[in-house]
Amino acid sequence: MTKSSVLLAEKPAPHILVVDDDDRLRNLLRDYLSSNGFLITTAEDAPTARAMLARLQFDLAILDVMMPGEDGFSLGKSLREMSDMPILFLTARGESKDRIAGLRTGADDYLPKPFEPEELVLRLGAILRRQAAAAPVEQAEYQLGPYRWSPEMGELHGNNTAIKLSDMENKLLRALASKPGQPMNRDALAELMGIQTASRSIDVMVVRLRRKLGDDPQMPRILQTLRGQGYVLRIT
Repeated sequence: MTKSSVLLAEKPAPHILVVDDDDRLRNLLRDYLSSNGFLITTAEDAPTARAMLARLQFDLAILDVMMPGEDGFSLGKSLREMSDMPILFLTARGESKDRIAGLRTGADDYLPKPFEPEELVLRLGAILRRQAAAAPVEQAEYQLGPYRWSPEMGELHGNNTAIKLSDMENKLLRALASKPGQPMNRDALAELMGIQTASRSIDVMVVRLRRKLGDDPQMPRILQTLRGQGYVLRIT
């Protein structure tokens, strides 16, 4: 096998979830992809994969289609409803109708078995590059009223002080900053933050952020609420 590294050394290794009920193939993929610079987590079925997804963050999922119990198409469809994480299907069913069925679930690619491991690595690299190119560029700092917010540090700076944000508060600001000036409802924010279901916890975080930003809760100027539409981040 020819080693084909698709990663840049200075970037963190993409975390990939491999879901396949074939123990031998699952272990081979783990070893080969790990040797090509990926961080790999494996699951033998859909329930195990769901448990992994509930507590870990992934950059891409490789799903086997033909699994006992819930199949890959069903798992992939539910993943797409919750997240825009890239999905690549692996399957022994390579007919055009099966490829179309997979792509209709929202999958990014489809690779029939048997396949060359190097081809899989190249396809993964292509998917991740496309996703990176489509992602909005995050600024080093944003001006939020009297404070400068650093997404990387998760801190607010201003008035000769530094205010530390919680991880979830920082994620909420990052989600809102991806579409500054545009309203985003709880479901959209929860998806971007990696929360399984939208909840009132987002409202609680908004209250805390307004307090930290010194934003008047009665007439907020930085983190506003548009009735029936969601929250809006005003970047100055």
